[in-house]
Amino acid sequence: MHATQPAHPKAALWLAVIVGSLALALAAPAVSQAEENNPNTYNCIGQLAAGAPEEGSEDQQVAYRFYCNGPITGFQLAAQVPVTGISSPPLVDTLTTAGLSTPGTTLNDTFSCSGEIPGYAVNCVGAAKKGWEIVQGQFAIGKKLCVEPRVDALLTVTYAYLEKGVVTQAISGPFDLGRPQGCPPDAYSGGTRLAPKPIIITRNKPKKHARKKSAKKPAKKAVHH
Repeated sequence: MHATQPAHPKAALWLAVIVGSLALALAAPAVSQAEENNPNTYNCIGQLAAGAPEEGSEDQQVAYRFYCNGPITGFQLAAQVPVTGISSPPLVDTLTTAGLSTPGTTLNDTFSCSGEIPGYAVNCVGAAKKGWEIVQGQFAIGKKLCVEPRVDALLTVTYAYLEKGVVTQAISGPFDLGRPQGCPPDAYSGGTRLAPKPIIITRNKPKKHARKKSAKKPAKKAVHH
């Protein structure tokens, strides 16, 4: 699979929605841009949705987008449904308080992704050096997006850096990217993989059927001859 910039109408609409939602999330206390956290305690926000069709593939494409409040040098997306294809490289763009930069303008920051196919993980190494950069890509699954169980990927990010001449590695996560956007609600809606919604099963009590009283037939009168 080759990385392509989503051009499908549904994908374009979703990109507009997620940019808006991520821009709003930028102001949330949980992910403050005022200071970057310890790379072992990063906060990351992201979402899944329908991806753009891939030439030569009939599998369902799943688009992902996320950002973290610090630089990263790798990430993993762990799915609970089999992954049948991986697009590489994902795009890296700068997130600002004014919104998203022109796609693909962060030319020096990129990732290379791979993983066992079919498998359950997308493994990517590279760099988002400045932090606060949106990483967007897609992978394929062998089922429809909105069919249960719906894909719900867990994101884990890593950061390798030099400290006193020694390479130090940090890891943060997992972060739940949630169930795919754009699917109709069902009994599982409102929950995530890490915080599933309890399913309430109601069982109807069997109705008691009233016994029908049989009408008494009038006794036959004895006939005397």
